Amino acid sequence: MICGLPCFPRAMALAWLLALVAALSACDQKQDIAAVPLEIDRGTSCELDGMLLADYPGPKGQIRYGGQDRPVFFCDTLELLNTLIAGEQVRPVQGAWVQDMARADWQQPQGAWIDARSAVYVFGSKRHGSMGPTAASFAQEADAGKFAEEHGGKVLKFGDIKSDMVDLSGGALHDTRM
Repeated sequence: MICGLPCFPRAMALAWLLALVAALSACDQKQDIAAVPLEIDRGTSCELDGMLLADYPGPKGQIRYGGQDRPVFFCDTLELLNTLIAGEQVRPVQGAWVQDMARADWQQPQGAWIDARSAVYVFGSKRHGSMGPTAASFAQEADAGKFAEEHGGKVLKFGDIKSDMVDLSGGALHDTRM
């Protein structure tokens, strides 16, 4: 007998450890699969103000927090950016998405979801979203530049956006459509 009785507990511990690693890997895979954007429907409402997203123009956003099976939606990119940048979030963010306005219709945007943190934004354009002035979101910097040439504004990457640029104070006060 080469191993004898003392090898048995080590073999069991190794098997248990391998099973644990496999289970944890499966959990990580499940979280990755769950962290995908969902599409807006007629009943999708904004997390902050309850507005129905399908009723308003401009890019929308969504965030999926850890432990939640559905994302929360935002009727405007500034609301999403405020939540990510200026908000005091304690919940872990699994994913955050905005719409690529090079592929989505401004008046009735559907689909074209891209990662909000890798998107390029145009601030200060003449185009308005659901809450008035908004940040147009794009997957490609060239598309953002073309939009800025046509509609005005400044092209910024996510990392260049400061909290004072996404201040929401007074937004709903000026919305006459609510």
